[in-house]
Amino acid sequence: MLQEERHRIILSEIEKRGAVKVTHLAQALDSSESTIRRDINELDKEGKLCKVFGGAIAMDKRIRTVEEDAREKAFLHVKEKEAIARYAAALIEDNDFVFLDSGTTTEHMIDFFHNDTVTYVTNGIIHGQKLAQRGFKVYMTGGNLKSKTLSIVGESTVRFIEKCNFTKCFMGASGIDIERGLTTADLDEAQVKEAALKHSYMAYVLADSSKFGVVSAMSFGRIEDCSIITNRLEAEAFKQYTTVKEVDK
Repeated sequence: MLQEERHRIILSEIEKRGAVKVTHLAQALDSSESTIRRDINELDKEGKLCKVFGGAIAMDKRIRTVEEDAREKAFLHVKEKEAIARYAAALIEDNDFVFLDSGTTTEHMIDFFHNDTVTYVTNGIIHGQKLAQRGFKVYMTGGNLKSKTLSIVGESTVRFIEKCNFTKCFMGASGIDIERGLTTADLDEAQVKEAALKHSYMAYVLADSSKFGVVSAMSFGRIEDCSIITNRLEAEAFKQYTTVKEVDK
């Protein structure tokens, strides 16, 4: 196959998937991995894709650096969040020790909780209030209260989480990107999420389809560090890195 044709197919695959691996392209194009790497290097120099370890990603990343207000986010993608939350809530089992971060999708999970043997820890003010009102056992992390996100963050919050050994954690993300991983807009929020990931036996990130291919200001983990629950996934490449459950399927 001519180089020009390989380049056309590589760019077409990236447009469809958002990201591709060298091994996948080599098999699809019946070419050697070294040939595909040379093609990717050339296309990267031409600015037509972005070379990453083991493959390539599209250049048209959506980068978000502004943190959204919790009150505004609550009205976005509501049906998708509810479907994701329902599925996630069903993963909680007897006597679990669960961390819920302050995201709007994790807040929806509380509507589907029924097991009173579970202990919850959260840094979300609204989350803690709803859990307590429904009679669940809940601990609030200490720290500084952020009015914009109604979350508790800071060094005290991280220290609290580092003392815990969660069976499961559930959290949101502002963006999920193959190269940059799990991202959020704020350093304090990122530190809380990173600590929860490290201190959980099983970690789940809840994100509607609009979050994929998006990069926010601060990374807090790799895609491989968690399972992802979403409503729908357009770029199949993400499934090469972790388990992705699509609740609309």
